[in-house]
Amino acid sequence: MKNLFIFGLGYSGKAIAQAAMGPFETITGTSRQKSETADIPGISSVVFDGTTLNAEVSKTLQQCTHLLISIGPNDEGDPVLNACDELLKQCKNLQWIGYLSTVGVYGDHDGEWIDESTICKPVSKRSIQRLDAEKAWQTIAEKLNIPLAIFRLAGIYGPGRNAFVNIEKGTARRLVKSGQVFNRIHRDDIARAVNLAMAKNIGGVFNITDDEPAPPQDVVVFAHELAGVTPPPEIDFETAELSPMARSFYGENKRVSNARSKTILGMEYLYPNYRIALEALWKTKL
Repeated sequence: MKNLFIFGLGYSGKAIAQAAMGPFETITGTSRQKSETADIPGISSVVFDGTTLNAEVSKTLQQCTHLLISIGPNDEGDPVLNACDELLKQCKNLQWIGYLSTVGVYGDHDGEWIDESTICKPVSKRSIQRLDAEKAWQTIAEKLNIPLAIFRLAGIYGPGRNAFVNIEKGTARRLVKSGQVFNRIHRDDIARAVNLAMAKNIGGVFNITDDEPAPPQDVVVFAHELAGVTPPPEIDFETAELSPMARSFYGENKRVSNARSKTILGMEYLYPNYRIALEALWKTKL
């Protein structure tokens, strides 16, 4: 009997859970409030406050065969490991662990192509914390002798979180920084990759990202063209008013290869570039 437990049933976690409903007998995910997952038939919800495990979480965790962590680290480290490090040693049914990370752990590479063998040199605080969390999970997986799959995700988008939403809200901006590119990943492709790794019981590090790193302003223009509205004017990044966090994203420039996910996991990306994804999102009005 295969039981999936997901710490963090958020945007990506829900898509992963829904894609797993065939292969898994039970699927349980955590949320801050139980009502947050009441709208997903077939998926159970338990409350995890990010600090301590209650009896319901502890019991479900000990019964799971597959564990996925979709909660980010903080100043105190990885909240899941901090809460259940010792309990994991008692999880006799556990066969596989997955961790959702970010391509931000690679840092800046001046627009060059990189892959999983590239040395990580994170710049931002949140990416440094992510890399530390990756190492912590690698240590516990080695102790448990269980495969650990680390999924380094590009910028996530999909239904309800895309360029059309920004157009509707009136918040779309066309920032231009010479030479800047970003990779992206549709949440359904994240779900596809995680479920492939679980099905094959595969561990390792995988970049989960589209085929085509592209300038962010190109995505904005294409979305506006599909929507039949005039794109906003170009804004020079150097003089733009941005929050420190928003500006930090532009401090990292790299082209991330997903080749390993294709050869090892057998990934066939549903949305290999932003144009295919945006056309599909526009047709379905999501």
